[in-house]
Amino acid sequence: MAAVTTLDRYVEADQRLISDALRLRFHPLAVERASGCRVWDVEGREYLDFSAGWAVANTGYGHPLVRQALIEQFDRASFASLISGIHEPALKLAQQLIARAPGDFEKKVWFGFSGSDANETVGRLLTAATGRRRLVSFIGAYHGATAGSMAMSAHSSQSGFIGGGHVVKAPYPHPYRCPFGEGVADCAGATLRFLEDYLFKTICPPEDVAGIIVETVQSDGGDVVPPATFLPQLADLCRRHGIYLVVDDVKAGMGRTGRLFSAQHYAVAPDAIVLGKSLGSGVPLSAIVGRREILDAGVGLAIFTTAGNPLSCAAGLATIEAIERDGLIENAARVGAHLHRQLRHLMDRHPLIGDVRGLGLMQGVELVRDRASKTPATTEAAKVVYRAYELGLLLFYVGMASNVLEITPPLVLTEAEADAGVALLDRALADVEAGRVSDEAIARYRGW
Repeated sequence: MAAVTTLDRYVEADQRLISDALRLRFHPLAVERASGCRVWDVEGREYLDFSAGWAVANTGYGHPLVRQALIEQFDRASFASLISGIHEPALKLAQQLIARAPGDFEKKVWFGFSGSDANETVGRLLTAATGRRRLVSFIGAYHGATAGSMAMSAHSSQSGFIGGGHVVKAPYPHPYRCPFGEGVADCAGATLRFLEDYLFKTICPPEDVAGIIVETVQSDGGDVVPPATFLPQLADLCRRHGIYLVVDDVKAGMGRTGRLFSAQHYAVAPDAIVLGKSLGSGVPLSAIVGRREILDAGVGLAIFTTAGNPLSCAAGLATIEAIERDGLIENAARVGAHLHRQLRHLMDRHPLIGDVRGLGLMQGVELVRDRASKTPATTEAAKVVYRAYELGLLLFYVGMASNVLEITPPLVLTEAEADAGVALLDRALADVEAGRVSDEAIARYRGW
């Protein structure tokens, strides 16, 4: 009988103690410590992290600026509620976000803890600010896991949730899998025509639409990068109908795509931007940065006792400082372009790869069983992620069919680390294509 390892004990305790509602396991990773782009498990194994914990650790694990800011703030005041009091870290962070957000209009900031609560709140504020009852979002979107944010989502993993009758879902312009059929020359144009010439003229009158919420890169939907014309044309449609445009930058924001805010790639100034995940470098923090009239829709309309607390805001301030001082936006653009080229080269050797797409350090590798039919390689994606873990590389898969390898490493990633990760991914793909990863190996770790 094999000896019980430390990892075995962690896996057993995880299954015994942690709710299944909170667990999404792709492999038996049990983290002991982390630094930069590296993670070590409880048995001392080292991994190169191509996930940043779902795009949270943008500044890398344990950034010294963030660490020092938390220590100093804890010594000054470990807590103060923003609901019924004022404190400097929240004011400073709001000021810095407002100064950096695009748009020549008066802005305010709301603070929360996660992308889920921020997206739910922005939906609530939009309808309150306008008196309009409806919202529009896009199929494939994953805006969160609270009731309100799930109502705005349209992801296959949430198909069992029924709710949000006031939210109308439109197709998202997916260049590799255009919802209007193969060979459609202008998928973005077809999407916008469907929205304006069909939905707006049938079940969703534009005069009753408070806002349209969109991701510039549809992350959990498969790291889909829409045509470059899409966001500017969507912004124009919103202006013509008096509809607020909201960009969900929870995953794509804070420098990940090679811009601080992803809409800046397209010279678009959204009426509101939703931030989360990486805003606090791992300390729970989310924010909405938007027009004053949206954020002031009602007194106490979205309050959480510990939201905007000094520790979280101190982490947010240090995160912005680290991103700008260390040139992480520029690094994301440069290393991201290098990584994209290296991933494209893998297509020459691996027929499993149907498409490679992304912006900056947000890349998606879609796996298919054959390139002609584009049949999603769902099981194969799970095996590649599991085998990569065994080889020392951490990543996850996303997509409506769970067949897209998502690569969102810390923004401190170097070109040498990118090359090392691609080499490990190359080996994992080869092993799966050769049938060296069994169905039994991934039976307990099927993720989504």
